[in-house]
Amino acid sequence: MAALCGGVGAARFLRGLVDVVDPRLVVAVVNTGDDAVLHGLHVSPDLDTVTYTLAGAISQERGWGLEGETWTAMDALARYPSRLSWFGLGDRDLATHLFRTQRLGDGAPLSTVTAEIVAAWGVDVSILPVTDDRLQTVMDVEGEGEIGFQDYFVRLRHSVVVRGVRFRGADVAKPAPGVLDAMEAADVVVICPSNPIVSIGPVLAVPGVREAVVARRHRVVAVSPIIAGAALKGPADRLLAELGHEVSVVGVARLYAAVAATLVIDTADAALAPAVEAAGMRCIVAPTVMRGPAEAAALARAVVGAV
Repeated sequence: MAALCGGVGAARFLRGLVDVVDPRLVVAVVNTGDDAVLHGLHVSPDLDTVTYTLAGAISQERGWGLEGETWTAMDALARYPSRLSWFGLGDRDLATHLFRTQRLGDGAPLSTVTAEIVAAWGVDVSILPVTDDRLQTVMDVEGEGEIGFQDYFVRLRHSVVVRGVRFRGADVAKPAPGVLDAMEAADVVVICPSNPIVSIGPVLAVPGVREAVVARRHRVVAVSPIIAGAALKGPADRLLAELGHEVSVVGVARLYAAVAATLVIDTADAALAPAVEAAGMRCIVAPTVMRGPAEAAALARAVVGAV
């Protein structure tokens, strides 16, 4: 089973999936467009969120970073002038970024380093960055022009209007080892309930990935991150509106119809099922709000059963 992932929604879905499917049979292909060099360290937010969540170590309150985190290093950094004071890294989380940066500096590809981090956390799911090459999500925002995703998401708290999104480096990037094989071998390919624009968009932008997913379209199931016209977390709803898409499960269906045969929508949107099918996707109605592990597992069962 393969899953296209990005952000907290994908991580929570995967946590439920491993209660339904043998984790050793799951390959998570994760967005790296959010990656950035911050405080001199290579930070991979989506890779780490998926890894920490599956390890049972994620902060339940924040949905990112580690539970029981402390911030001594960041507090000490405040003594000095820093243009990155807006981006904090917890003390324990720093170890992951220090290790990743050192290994990348040694010449190891990101996929190798990710496998080492995943193994160190005792996670059985195979977690793959979509590419080992540099991929950067760039946001064109009002008032500043083009900025990196972390500037948009963290520094500006995604409170500015977005005029466009592009994925720098995608045209020359290559899928990381194992990514295309995972798509080809999977009996089910899941597009997780992630932001379609900035979480799934970069994954599908890497040459060869979209084509591999389309080739399996009849076994691709997407889960809508939009429920009753809104995102549960993050700026997905605003981004869809700002970029001219309908903010509804129908809008999501129009985005995914070319790559996925089935869309799972929440019971709150049951009345829109005919419109989803008119957009070219089979529609499954199920509870999709993952308040805890039980709900995440139930959603995973619905997704697996959809194929």
